[in-house]
Amino acid sequence: MHLLDSIVALVATVAVVLAVRPLAERSGINAALILTVLGIGVSFLPFVSVAPLEPDLVLIGILPPILYSAAVNVSVPDFRAEAKPIIRLSVFLVVFTAFAVGLTAWWLLPVGFAAALALGAVVGPPDAVAAMAIGKKVGLPRRLMTLLEGESLLNDATALVLLTTAVSAISGETTAGGVGLGFLLSVGGGAAVGLLAGLVVNTVHRLTSDTTVSTGLSLITPWLAFVPAEEIHASGVLAVVVAGLMIGHRAPVLQTASARLSQSVNWRTISFMLENAVFFLIGLQARHIVEGVNAAGHGGLGTWLVCAAVYLAVVLARFAFLFASYMGVFAPRHKKRQRLAWQQTFVLSLAGMRGVVTLASVFLIPEETPYRDVLVLAALFVTVASLLVQGLTMPWFVRRLGVAGAGVRNEILQEAHIMQRLAVVGQRKVKELKQAEGRPRGETDRAIIERLYVLNDLMANRVWERLGSQEGDEAPSHLYRRWRLETLKVQRAEALAMRNERSVDFEVLQKVLGSLDVEEASLQAAESAETVTGEEGEVTGERCQHLADTDGWDPEPLSDFCEECDDAGLVPVHLRLCMQCGFVGCCDSSPGKHMTRHFHETGHPVLRSFEPGEAWRWCNVDHVVC
Repeated sequence: MHLLDSIVALVATVAVVLAVRPLAERSGINAALILTVLGIGVSFLPFVSVAPLEPDLVLIGILPPILYSAAVNVSVPDFRAEAKPIIRLSVFLVVFTAFAVGLTAWWLLPVGFAAALALGAVVGPPDAVAAMAIGKKVGLPRRLMTLLEGESLLNDATALVLLTTAVSAISGETTAGGVGLGFLLSVGGGAAVGLLAGLVVNTVHRLTSDTTVSTGLSLITPWLAFVPAEEIHASGVLAVVVAGLMIGHRAPVLQTASARLSQSVNWRTISFMLENAVFFLIGLQARHIVEGVNAAGHGGLGTWLVCAAVYLAVVLARFAFLFASYMGVFAPRHKKRQRLAWQQTFVLSLAGMRGVVTLASVFLIPEETPYRDVLVLAALFVTVASLLVQGLTMPWFVRRLGVAGAGVRNEILQEAHIMQRLAVVGQRKVKELKQAEGRPRGETDRAIIERLYVLNDLMANRVWERLGSQEGDEAPSHLYRRWRLETLKVQRAEALAMRNERSVDFEVLQKVLGSLDVEEASLQAAESAETVTGEEGEVTGERCQHLADTDGWDPEPLSDFCEECDDAGLVPVHLRLCMQCGFVGCCDSSPGKHMTRHFHETGHPVLRSFEPGEAWRWCNVDHVVC
C-alpha cells in the first residue's frame, strides 16, 4: 500500500469513529458494537479492499498505549485490595479457558493439541474495553469495575505467553520444563522492566516543570516499557501495565497540575480513537477471513458449527470458573462472605467480550498449521459473537438482576464528603498561616483571609447544593457558572475586537485568551455534573461513633421551614434537620448558615437532609457522611 493510500485509510477510519460517536449516544447502543457491525458491512463492499491485519500493528502499535492509558487511571489501592480475584481472572481463568477451548477444538478438528491450545490462548483473554464502556453506562458497582479493569490489564500477558508456548510446541521447540521456566522469566522480567521504566519516568517528571516535556514523555512511555521487555524476551504487556500503575499512582505528587491536565486531555483523545478504531478494524477483517476459508475448501456448515462450538466453550468456561468461585471453590470458608453475589457473578461472567487482541494474535499461528484458516475464522466468530450477543444483552441483565450501582446521588454524597474534608483542612491551614505570619496587619490582609475562607467553603457548598436540586430549581453555584460563562463570552468578544484592531501585542493577547479558556473549561467541566438523576442509594465507607449513635433516630421536626431565615427575611437554599433535637435550619450554601450556627450553640453533632427523597446524614464533628 502506498503512503497516500495509507493516509487516506487512516483519515477514513478516524472519520468513521468520530461519526459513530453521536450516533451511539442517540441510539443508546455501545459504539464498539456499531463499529464492529459497520466494519463487517464495509468489508463486503465490492470496491473496498482491506489488507490482512498485521499482528505487529496491534500488539506493538496499538495495545501498549491502550493498556498504559488504562493503567495510569487505575486506583492502586483498589487494585491491591482485589489482587487475588484479579489474578484468578487474569491468569487462572485465561489458562482454564484456553484448555477448555483447546480440548473442544482438538475434538472437533483434525489438528494437533498444540494448534488447538493456540486457538484457546487466542480467545482466552477478554477485551474489557467494550465491557467497561457498557459497565460505566449502566452504572456497575465499583468493585465489578475494578475487577474488569484489573483483568483487562493483565490477561493479555498471560494469553500471549501461553500462545507463544503453544506456537513453539507446534514446531516442536519446547518442553514441559521450558514452559514453566519461560513463563516465570516472562512475568518476572516484564515486572522488573516495568518497575525500572516507571522509576525512570517518575524521576524525569519530578525533575521537570515543563508541561510540554512532561506530556511528550508520557506519549512515548508505553514503548519505553514495552520495547526493552520484549528485547529480553519478557512480557512487554506486563511491563507497560506495571509502569502505568506506578506513574499514575505517583502523578499527583510528582507532576505539576498543568502537566497532569495536558496529559489527561491528550490521552483521553488517544484512548478514544484507538479503543474505537480497533473494533472497526475487527469488522473490516470479516471478508478477508471468510474468503480465505472458502478458498481452502472449508466453508461448509460444519466449519460454522465448529466456530459456534468454540464460542460456546468460551462462554461456558467463564461461567463455570466464576460460579465455581462463587460457590467457594477458590476461597477458604471464613472468606466466603467477601465473594460477589450470584447476580454480580452472572454479570461478570457475561462481561467476557473478546476484542482486537484475539483477532491479531491468531495470525501468529504459523501459516503451515493444518486448518489455520478455520482457526482464524473461529477467532473472528468468537470476537464478533461475544460483542454482539453479550454486548447487547448485558445492559438488560444488569437492570433485570439489579446489579447497577447506588446511583448518581450516592456519588455526589461521597464527593460532598471529600470536598467537606478538604474544606476543613484548607480552613485550618489558613488559620495556621495567619498565626505563623502574625496577620492580618491591615484591611487588605483581612480581605485576603476572608476570600480564602469563602473559597474553601464554596468547594464543599457547590456539591451539597446539587443534592437538593429539584426540577426547575437553580442552585447558587449553577447561577454563578451561568452568569460567569456569559461574562466570559463578552470578554472574549472584546479581546478579539482588540485583536482585529491590532491595538495590542498579539502574543500578550493570546495569553489573556488562554487564561479565559482555562476558566471557561473549568466552569464547563463543573456544569456537566450539575443534573442529579438516579436513585439515592446509601453511601458506604467510614462511619464515626456519632453517626452510629443516631442509627434509627427519627426526631420530630420542630417546623417545616427555617424559622431563623423567616425571621431575618432570608431565603434558604436547602434545609437540614438536627438529629438530636429536631431543629430545622438552612444549609451552609444559604446566607444564614443557621444549621451550622445551631451546631456551634448546642454541640449537637449529627444532621440529616430535610429535602424530599433524601436521607443522608452528616457529622459536624468528624466530617463523615453516610
